[in-house]
Amino acid sequence: MTGLHPDGPARGDCAYATLVTNADFALGAKALLRSLVLSGTTADLVVLHTGGVAAEDLAPLSALGARLVRTDLLPTSDAFNEAHAKAKLHAAAPFTKGTKPGFHTPLDNFAKLRLWQLDYARVVFLDADTLVLRNVDKLFSYPEFCAAPNVYESLADFHRMNSGVFTARPSQATFDAMLARLDAPGAFWRRTDQTFLQAYFPDWHGLPVFCNMLQYVWFAMPDLWSWPDIRILHFQYEKPWQDHEKAEKLRPLIDLWRAYAGDGPVPALDDLPEPAR
Repeated sequence: MTGLHPDGPARGDCAYATLVTNADFALGAKALLRSLVLSGTTADLVVLHTGGVAAEDLAPLSALGARLVRTDLLPTSDAFNEAHAKAKLHAAAPFTKGTKPGFHTPLDNFAKLRLWQLDYARVVFLDADTLVLRNVDKLFSYPEFCAAPNVYESLADFHRMNSGVFTARPSQATFDAMLARLDAPGAFWRRTDQTFLQAYFPDWHGLPVFCNMLQYVWFAMPDLWSWPDIRILHFQYEKPWQDHEKAEKLRPLIDLWRAYAGDGPVPALDDLPEPAR
């Protein structure tokens, strides 16, 4: 596994994997891992982490049973790195629907592709800003590549996928082919790994939106919100551990995240409030 440095062996054939690139996303990953533990999964929990994450930020993840895998950044060219540096990327492809936090590191997102080098037969990837509200182990039986549409504003969003949740089958051959296509001359992936993965898997299989329910649906498309159906909640754009201008609009979701991020009980989904309709 060149480029990967695990802290121990795999314990099974299937794993949930996430990526942590800094202390903030380690904070998010703690809540995610606890949500997976509470879901009753028997799969391995894997945290890919890049070199800038301190040991004290990773310790709570190990305590929850995660297998830590230190992950080298991809060996991309200087031209690629320059094009996808934060300031240049955000100037060329600004976010207009929400605000990315200051700790967002777009170039590091591509390290997510190293999950195709992991020593598992099947992986479900989850962004560190997601929560698993019900057991989703059935996703391990789904083919590569499954992802949910990037729906959070209107039905027009259904043609795009969101890479916060997807199914993968690790393969060094797939990883090598990805790397060759990723850093082609003049390549520019405006939404980093998300844009690349949609191009690499143009016939991606669609998961229900409930397997990657984006938080903005709460106020932008409330008729789509259904607590009994939601499996995975995704805090896209602003994060629930931040102070931000949409916090009051999203307060019930933030309170839910804080319950998972703590050590106490989490509320029953049947007791959660409904969005304003």
